[in-house]
Amino acid sequence: MSPSHPRTPRQVINFSKQKGKEIIANFDGGLITSDAGIVWIAELDKKLGITEKFGNCFQDHRHQSYVDHSVHELLAQRLYGIILGYEDVNDHDKLRHHPALKIALEKLNELEDKKGWLAGKSTINRLEYCPETILDQKTSRYHKIEPNFKAIEKSFVEFFFRVL
Repeated sequence: MSPSHPRTPRQVINFSKQKGKEIIANFDGGLITSDAGIVWIAELDKKLGITEKFGNCFQDHRHQSYVDHSVHELLAQRLYGIILGYEDVNDHDKLRHHPALKIALEKLNELEDKKGWLAGKSTINRLEYCPETILDQKTSRYHKIEPNFKAIEKSFVEFFFRVL
């Protein structure tokens, strides 16, 4: 027997809206994840601009017509994966379909669409794999995202002084 009125959740947590859709958390069951805290981490990241500023410290030599994920998105996805406890790059082949991570990376409208998939391990690996034997990143087949270590160092120092 079902109740005549819809059950209201005891406790509701409201997140910020995304693309006109309200994001809430409640404790009544349904589609469940233990990783929903990443949405709050992502909101903090957006307010502080950490991954956005960090993403500006990389030179992207990929042909833009083939790019589905910006350097900023790749960095945010990798960082959020590590925060969730998924330290290996190969975990991202499963995480690319993770609903809470998609919400954190603002891919909410594409939860079921292939365009909404997050980056897989091969794409994420482009951030981390940088063989020193490659002399010209622009023509290299394998390494197309090049870090600027001086800019990274400077951004960490600027962020440190900003939060003091």
